[in-house]
Amino acid sequence: MVSLLVLLAMIALGLGGWIAARAKARSLRAAGATLSALPAHYGWYTALWAIGPALVLFAVWQAIAPGLVYQAVIGDPAVTLPASDFERDAVLAEARQLLADPAAIAFNPLAQGLVEPLRAAQLRFDLIGAGLVALVALLGAGFALTRIRASFPARTRVEQMVLLVLLGASLVAILTTLGIIVSLIYETAAFFRYVSPLDFLFGLHWNPQSGTGPDIGRTFGAVPLFWGTLFIGAIIAMLVAVPLGLMSAIYLTQYASARLRRWMKPLLEILAGVPTVVYGYFAALTVAPLIRDFAGVVGVDNPSTESALAAGLVMGVMIIPFVSSMADDSIAAVPQAMRDGSLAMGATQSETIKKVMIPAALPGIVAGVMLAISRAIGETMIVVMAAGAVARLSVNPFDSMTTVTYQIVQMLTGDQEFNSPKTLSAFALGLVLFIVTLMLNIIALRVVKRFREAYE
Repeated sequence: MVSLLVLLAMIALGLGGWIAARAKARSLRAAGATLSALPAHYGWYTALWAIGPALVLFAVWQAIAPGLVYQAVIGDPAVTLPASDFERDAVLAEARQLLADPAAIAFNPLAQGLVEPLRAAQLRFDLIGAGLVALVALLGAGFALTRIRASFPARTRVEQMVLLVLLGASLVAILTTLGIIVSLIYETAAFFRYVSPLDFLFGLHWNPQSGTGPDIGRTFGAVPLFWGTLFIGAIIAMLVAVPLGLMSAIYLTQYASARLRRWMKPLLEILAGVPTVVYGYFAALTVAPLIRDFAGVVGVDNPSTESALAAGLVMGVMIIPFVSSMADDSIAAVPQAMRDGSLAMGATQSETIKKVMIPAALPGIVAGVMLAISRAIGETMIVVMAAGAVARLSVNPFDSMTTVTYQIVQMLTGDQEFNSPKTLSAFALGLVLFIVTLMLNIIALRVVKRFREAYE
């Protein structure tokens, strides 16, 4: 509640600064001065100075306030806490839960007594933070107001400040990616202290539940997981998605009428908006039993409801829009002169499509296929519900298999010991999956660059 009030107060101070600065600029213009910018620019300059530093301080205070509250509570001589750090943290965590939800049940009797000291400390530091934020907002607005004069380039300064904001927004994605990479590398290095990288990358047996003792590396061979991921996501799914997606794009751009295209393209792209859990239910309840019955007809012994083929088929249907949409846009972007020139030379429409349109649109088609592969190898729900949990090296599509993403979910959910090799293996799998996806994107970019140079 206090945080919301602080944010509202910042907005109010920024609005007040904007009104005051604009009024001051208008008074200067009324007095006959020639302004270097519009009065609104002076207002925005003051509002940014009022809100920007205060917002930064608010974010920093939100990060450090829990630690200050913790230190205040454990340093209170009237508070009784266990001597063990682990027990103390558990009691404080339970007290925080009681503070957030008074209806919760306290399992430790000490936690109930900590609620009021915790509430008092939290309120005290919230008020301190609110006062500091308000002070910084007022100082920022006052500083900006003192600089307002006719010769001040407010528009240039506002544009520079907005540029910094845009630069910070663009850096968020980069810094997030770097944070993900660093965390994956750090935890993977911890995993490789237990298991050799060679055993992990080239081992043929995956059974982390039995991973103990001196032969622990033999139970963490991830090759079956990599194969299952590629077999389901990059082979079976692509055999469905690429032909259907490409042919639908060719039909919609070259053969369908404008009216039919207006209806068919949105209907096709609806597939991309269906939740993956719905695809998982469809795979488990409809496609998987059909695949099992078909396997029995063709002579497969003891066919299972869970199979790589069931998951791959549904996954292929799910990623058709990725291939179709990119191919559609790429084919539609081919210059009409190339198509007309081919037809004028006597080529049929099908020959024009095969020898002119598809080669010219190949960069976009390849980009769509690579995007679809990246999406498929990162899919989890369909694999969980239709492919099974068995790590198996097999080329039989009727066998149950598992993937890297499914094993990551298994390793990191439930009551797991975080520092165990079993849990840390999830980070090693995630790092490998990240590298594979990065390699696919690099290949797609190189293909796009090569063929774009040829056709531009």
